[in-house]
Amino acid sequence: MSCMHGWPVVKGDYQAGNDKSRICVVTLASHFELVPECMKKVAIIGPCHTENLGIEKIIANVVANPNIRFILICGEESRGHMSGNTLKAIHANGIDDNGRIISSEGAIPFIENIPEDAVKRFQVQVQLIDRIGETDMKIILQIIEEYHNKGDAFSEPPMIVHAVQKKRKREKLEIKGAGDVLISRDVSLDASSGIIA
Repeated sequence: MSCMHGWPVVKGDYQAGNDKSRICVVTLASHFELVPECMKKVAIIGPCHTENLGIEKIIANVVANPNIRFILICGEESRGHMSGNTLKAIHANGIDDNGRIISSEGAIPFIENIPEDAVKRFQVQVQLIDRIGETDMKIILQIIEEYHNKGDAFSEPPMIVHAVQKKRKREKLEIKGAGDVLISRDVSLDASSGIIA
């Protein structure tokens, strides 16, 4: 099956390899010296530092290439952002009505620029290979070797992802009474809720 013309479709901090490969590699917060033999067997490889835009880029590029059936998640987790955890969460659970990635431990796990149908396509198109924390390039290359030509391409054509303008619903917070910590003459903090008024 052919991938989207001009694939990868979304720019990012990655290297594209063989667009016919069945595997892409997400190295989270790690960067590896890549050998030429690796680039012949991997569709795309690179880090993912954030649990929102980074994951949106992964999804957009994956669904635009039906040849990709596996994602190897390796390297050191991105602290605070928890992009590896969030990638696993979106694959397993999807997003809620507000675009929040269900069960993510990341700081800002919201999908705001791609539609829910792209997330659903991502969930059925690929399987994740969870090796979070793995930095041994020999082991990573062994996994790439095992999966680069495994199975068939996804049965549906490439999916074009159009950005969506989605506004996140924010809860309105009512401030009852004055805060209990005076910051300045006109500003106080309610220490129990963390609200500055």
